[in-house]
Amino acid sequence: MEVFSRILQGAVSAGASDVHLKVNSTVVFRVNGELVPVEAPLPTTEWFAAILKKIVPEHLRPLLEHDHEIDFAYMLPGVGRFRVNVFQQRSSYVMALRSVKAQVRLFQELHLPAVFAQIAGAPSGIVLVTGATGSGKSTTLAAMVEHINITAKKHIITLEDPIEYLFEDKQSVIEQREVGIDTGSFTSGLKNVLRQDPDVIVIGEMRDSASVMAAISAANIGHLVIATLHTVDAAKSVQRILEFFPGPDRETTRQQLATTLHAVLCQRLVSTPAGTILPAVEVLLNTASVSKLIHGGNLEKLPAAIEMGSGDGMQTFDQALYDLVKSGTISQEEALASSPSPEALKMRFQGVILSESRRILSARG
Repeated sequence: MEVFSRILQGAVSAGASDVHLKVNSTVVFRVNGELVPVEAPLPTTEWFAAILKKIVPEHLRPLLEHDHEIDFAYMLPGVGRFRVNVFQQRSSYVMALRSVKAQVRLFQELHLPAVFAQIAGAPSGIVLVTGATGSGKSTTLAAMVEHINITAKKHIITLEDPIEYLFEDKQSVIEQREVGIDTGSFTSGLKNVLRQDPDVIVIGEMRDSASVMAAISAANIGHLVIATLHTVDAAKSVQRILEFFPGPDRETTRQQLATTLHAVLCQRLVSTPAGTILPAVEVLLNTASVSKLIHGGNLEKLPAAIEMGSGDGMQTFDQALYDLVKSGTISQEEALASSPSPEALKMRFQGVILSESRRILSARG
């Protein structure tokens, strides 16, 4: 355990976001998005087995033996908290650990748009925080919970697998439930959460039709539901939700989502010249026009609605990247490398703005 503890301590000191451990391979940190090999003893099979025996929660050991992969949280006193994924490759285990910041950062510290405060203050509806793996969804979700915690008197119940950030009650009362420890399953926890008098329900990950239906039911009766989802942009998030349902149920779910959805926030991380990492965020708000598009099944028109909804606080990835460049926060090269449509963004920098249908909307000489 001494070597393991020193590795984690070194990762935190180096500002690493992730640690990768593999049998008979060099220990690797991810620092500012780059994989960096570090000097440390090579993990052996015996060493790995001893570490897993120490840190894997007892209730997850049978699952590791059966499925060969698990997620859990690990706290190293005096160093920090880590989200741990253990999985198997070529018949030996691998460990990926993500460092979780001890202090929850607020919207301003994360450089998130001002509209986030308005979204977090909504009395009801479904808010989806989306993005690819490693895009900072958990950090943004925690910032939303903390914003509510310090600005409103709410009863917040979270359902997480595993718990990552630990909250202290401020104006709000917060209960954090970890799947496998505080509740048997996501399904069981979601089934009972409405009996626990919540104002805000936080679902660590929207993972199946049961979690979607629980969110819709809660939003329908006046609760705010915040959840994460793995999708690459805001518009596709709506489609991804519907894909949880078979054909006959999809239409009904779409109609319900058109009413209960409040916002979709999709983010990807970009690097600054100073070497720090910030989120670029696409924002979809369920305005009357967006709700009409979802209700009518015209999901392909959502990107254009986002693009034209800047007055309501919406923005596309390209609009977010453009603003970050103009404010001097990131370079034009980084913006183009991170853009889902670099050609259109390049033209925007040249003064030509294209709509989603590639029509020239305006040009500046």
